[in-house]
Amino acid sequence: MKTILVDAVNTFIIKGQGINVEMQKLLDAYPNPKIILTNADDEQIVQFGLQNLPYPLFTLKHAPDKVDPAYFRTMLEHFHLTPDDVVYFEHNQQAFESAQSVGITSYHYDAEKKDLKSLQAFLDSRLK
Repeated sequence: MKTILVDAVNTFIIKGQGINVEMQKLLDAYPNPKIILTNADDEQIVQFGLQNLPYPLFTLKHAPDKVDPAYFRTMLEHFHLTPDDVVYFEHNQQAFESAQSVGITSYHYDAEKKDLKSLQAFLDSRLK
């Protein structure tokens, strides 16, 4: 069963609002494990409200950031996963491309549109 990798800030967490409840409902409909990915350091974890999340949180605290493919290689090693074991969605174009560069099937989530129907179509097609 593939693990769903979820971008944290501006995707799962909306600044000033907290968890994107509709996105969580969508994700909870899948039995797959989920991991929230962020660049946040300890101070930013508090600042962005990344404590007490419903899924595990992974960060390298900007060493490196998600725009560096090393972030994704390190994350995969940490969880004993391969690129084929995961799918990912991310709002930042450079981080999206970084994940793709290491072979992770990725979806560029438009944080402005918040199009959950397209996200669901991506997940449905990649989790079968």
